[in-house]
Amino acid sequence: MGTGMYGARNVRGRRRRVAVIGIAAAMALGVSACGGDEDGAGGSAGASDDSKASAAPSAPGAPDTARLTAASFTDGEKVGTYTASAYVLDGPLGDAYTAAPAGCQPLVSLAGEVSDPDPAAQVQRKVDVPDEMLGLTVDVTLRSYAKGGAATVMKALGKAGRDCAGGFTEERAVASAKYLKVDPAKAPAFAAEADESKAYRFTILDVKGKEKLYEYLTVVRSGATTLAFRAEITSTKDVGGVPPEVMAAQWAKFRAAKG
Repeated sequence: MGTGMYGARNVRGRRRRVAVIGIAAAMALGVSACGGDEDGAGGSAGASDDSKASAAPSAPGAPDTARLTAASFTDGEKVGTYTASAYVLDGPLGDAYTAAPAGCQPLVSLAGEVSDPDPAAQVQRKVDVPDEMLGLTVDVTLRSYAKGGAATVMKALGKAGRDCAGGFTEERAVASAKYLKVDPAKAPAFAAEADESKAYRFTILDVKGKEKLYEYLTVVRSGATTLAFRAEITSTKDVGGVPPEVMAAQWAKFRAAKG
């Protein structure tokens, strides 16, 4: 998502789902562990993901990394009880995360290395309660696309949500995660102001095949830009969705930067 779009990593992150599922698998294996409206269809940067996005010039008509950064949460920004931060190492859901069957890929990751079309620019943030090591984390990713790419991404995401409703497999470096179900979720209230939105609830089986974990994905498109929010928690608790205050705060900042 973004879109998977979508989209937690730093020390807690190469997503904390790896801590729940991937690390357990590794142990078993004996391994040590703004956007403008130019779509045509209708803070401080993280050391790794933002710099990669800015390495090449943005395509004509798509907001560049500087504009996306201005529209994103800043490092240390407070969002209710949560705090936003830039990723120190890798951003969320990169090219190490793929789906089988391949048509389910948008639900796992919209990183340029594993999803078409490539974003022209992207900025990724993490939102959580810093002292809660096992608490809720929201990956927030803003991506811009050229030549109608944002609408193409949303179309692929919608198709994946339908085709993969009965489940699929997420492939990782040291493990696989079984998605049991993909259910529609409630879109945020501000989605009425956007061009389109998609929201999903994922039921995921842990590596031992005993516990069910829950994650939520919401992706909103405004012109050539997608805003993706992925909520996860390292427990069997169902948090009920991406915290609305996080999505609303990011949307307000995006709209303000857009002018």
